Amino acid sequence: MKSIWCFLVISISLGCATMDRSQPGLKRDIRDENQIVRKDDYSPRKRLMVLPFLDVSEKRPQEFRDKARASFIYDLNRSGEVLAVDSHDLNMDLSKMKEGGKYKLAEITKAAQALGFNAVLEAKINDIQIKRKSDKVGIVRQLTTVFEVVAQVRVVMTRTGQEVFNTIKTVTVEEQGVRVAERVETDRYLQSNPQLIEVILKDTFFDFTPQVLASLEKVSWEGRIAAINGDRIYLNVGKISGLQVGDLLKVLDDGDDIYDPESGSHVGRVPGRLKGTLELISYFGTDGSIAVIHSGSGFKENDRVEIY
Repeated sequence: MKSIWCFLVISISLGCATMDRSQPGLKRDIRDENQIVRKDDYSPRKRLMVLPFLDVSEKRPQEFRDKARASFIYDLNRSGEVLAVDSHDLNMDLSKMKEGGKYKLAEITKAAQALGFNAVLEAKINDIQIKRKSDKVGIVRQLTTVFEVVAQVRVVMTRTGQEVFNTIKTVTVEEQGVRVAERVETDRYLQSNPQLIEVILKDTFFDFTPQVLASLEKVSWEGRIAAINGDRIYLNVGKISGLQVGDLLKVLDDGDDIYDPESGSHVGRVPGRLKGTLELISYFGTDGSIAVIHSGSGFKENDRVEIY
């Protein structure tokens, strides 16, 4: 398998300037179902495919979702812990992997694994509500606008299809303002302030970043042998993925899937047979590397590699 990481430089720089999360006049409250504490153990950067965002409502502009996703990818990548890639950059045809407004994640994870990804991220906007309240009397009235965004993010391992993160987050933001001789209920806020809605939507997904990073600790890092030429073994992971010259890598078979004999459900995949080790000696391309045999034999293209 040849390296497919020529798009990473573009993907890592994708997005916009860091959003100012302290908008004047805004107060934010977040209700969250989970909290995972992240460890600071060193490991190579795991590769995460980010799918186009879903939305329960078809009335909201596609642009909102696209900009929120680009900003989310940017925020994940600047952590330096993950390689988050927009699936659009891979020229994948996801139309055949989507049904009833939902992704067929079993199919997508298989395709993502073949491309060298460790996990797939799916995000969905469940609801956006705007509630307004003001003083009942007076020509000049104090007005409070309350925005509530409900969003869901899932992370699935490509190797096993196991879900490692699934959280619904509710973010509430208040804006204080003043209206003069105006009936509050006639104010079309969504139409007149799309930029603010866009900022709040982006900010909602920013709050998922630490938990997504923490969930990826459950995902095993791996690369693949892309090609073998004489005594040189070419890998589809390299400098951007966090490998360093001199690193030792284990080479393993994929291992067998185990299913429960009663229910038929997938239990997991057993570790593959250890074939030997490789020593990384240099890099090539955008995120490829070159290794030589340190021990063992019988290596072939598409064999899995892990940090020793």
